[in-house]
Amino acid sequence: MTSLDTMTSLDTMRRHLRGVIAFPVTPFQQNLDLDVAALRHNVEWLINRGIQTLVAAGGTGELYSLTVEETEAVHRTTIEAAAGRAAVICGVGGKLREAAALAQTAERAGAAGILILPAAYGPAAEAGMLAYYSGLARSVSIGVLPYARDWAVFSPDLVAQLAEVPNVVAYKDGSADLRLWARIRARVGDRLVWVGGVGDDMVHTYFAAGAEGFTSSVANFMPHVSLELFEAARGGDFARARRIFEEKVQDFYSLRAKKRGYEVSSVKTAMELCGLPAGPVRPPLVELEPDERAMVARLVERLGLLGRS
Repeated sequence: MTSLDTMTSLDTMRRHLRGVIAFPVTPFQQNLDLDVAALRHNVEWLINRGIQTLVAAGGTGELYSLTVEETEAVHRTTIEAAAGRAAVICGVGGKLREAAALAQTAERAGAAGILILPAAYGPAAEAGMLAYYSGLARSVSIGVLPYARDWAVFSPDLVAQLAEVPNVVAYKDGSADLRLWARIRARVGDRLVWVGGVGDDMVHTYFAAGAEGFTSSVANFMPHVSLELFEAARGGDFARARRIFEEKVQDFYSLRAKKRGYEVSSVKTAMELCGLPAGPVRPPLVELEPDERAMVARLVERLGLLGRS
């Protein structure tokens, strides 16, 4: 890729991050084998409903339960199904060399960018985090964005150092620590695209604090709501964005908060109720309890989505 091609690619990546970034689930069959046909169907469904940016094998896509071969299959299938109609960002993480190889394979397959999830080690020294994230960034020429979540806590200095790597184009915050977020933004300024990565429940809060795009899991079954949230927040109508959240998203996120991993199993349950293939979650994630599944069914029915796909 020439220098001009690289600059164009990075600019395209930045543009796609300033919007709704959908995180498709990874569908499994009942025996927990990968369901590639279902994934292809869901990508087509999302694009036909206005989603222009997808993350293949992200957190909602259960990256850490996938083998290397399965991760490559999810990346490749999503890229092929999108067929240039949407930008596909491929999730990698865990082990540096393994993640770098996956990122390079994704780049060759046509990925628009790479989402870097935390290393497998857990909390690490800042120098080690810099080596991990910058090493992954330098393994490809397409745009990358580090993802702050769980044990991956970024300081303003660390983000500033990463922003010096030419193809680090954005920062995705999933920590919900808005005080730290503000300090990082003040340190780095407009060198990066700022992505609210907590979810659809804090869109109005993050955009009021300077976010330009956000990651969505509810886009898996109600992408129109994610798009409504973005339009309201982008226009500075935070009261409207908050109303959309309260009317259409809040009950769902209240259920998600009950157990670790429910952010995936609740989405998959909602998708199945809407008529979209999702299948079970893989351990160590757990399925919803029967009463919780009934709660999702009531929510989906109230929103007029039951079996409508």
